[in-house]
Amino acid sequence: MDVPLLRIDDPQDPRIAGFVSIRERDLTGRHGQFVAEGTVVLRMLAAAHQAERGISAEAILLLENRVDGLQDLLSAFPNDVPVYVARAAVFDAIAGFNMHRGVLALGRRVGMPTMHQLVSGLGPRSLMLAACGISNHDNMGSMFRNAAAFGVDAMLLDQTCCDPLYRKAIRVSVGSVLSVPFSREGSIEAMLKTLQAEGFALWGLSPAGDTELADIPPAPRTALLMGTEGEGLPASILSSIRTARIRQKPGLDSLNVATAAGIALHQVASINGFI
Repeated sequence: MDVPLLRIDDPQDPRIAGFVSIRERDLTGRHGQFVAEGTVVLRMLAAAHQAERGISAEAILLLENRVDGLQDLLSAFPNDVPVYVARAAVFDAIAGFNMHRGVLALGRRVGMPTMHQLVSGLGPRSLMLAACGISNHDNMGSMFRNAAAFGVDAMLLDQTCCDPLYRKAIRVSVGSVLSVPFSREGSIEAMLKTLQAEGFALWGLSPAGDTELADIPPAPRTALLMGTEGEGLPASILSSIRTARIRQKPGLDSLNVATAAGIALHQVASINGFI
């Protein structure tokens, strides 16, 4: 059965106020709401909504020529999630720029777990990725995509990291921000204390690391720590934990943080049998 559609002919229609001027709202914040963009991310939002992970869909807005190909996906959402449809000129006026994908949804995250709740709820075999000071939304999205690909059970982000629920981060992650549990609070020092208390083997990634990445020994609970773009992990942190490096040709001092995370996660997930 086709999902009921609500037509929008006026960009100022109050029913779609949450979709208006997307880029401006990206900068000012959405107070718990986020925007999912594109078919793949919409599918991830449907899965997250059904899994009851504290993520819910509030409304969907589609370009009229996208509706027929999305009926099966739309039926995965509860009946109380309204589906609005608009022609191209109205759709673009709502968004504030040319939205060629023609697929948007408003979601909300409620009850984000604390760092302690997230870590203490993991099983005896767990892989975690922790990060401090990640300020670039492309890197943040890529790190989540890597985390999903290599079986990361949860991500810890300190309070200085950018918001993973920023629209661009969600898009770059191909919706993985909606499937990988995460917390975003506190300091990197607090992360370390929490992970150590839960018995995680901690490894800080650094070009000056003491151990080759391939020599990291297997451990049932392992956490990789990534530092801010450019500067990396603070010296005080590196001196307090074991460190690992990714071998590379001379000439560049480091890899992009998301690239380094992907390489390291693949190695650690492989030796521990997570993938």
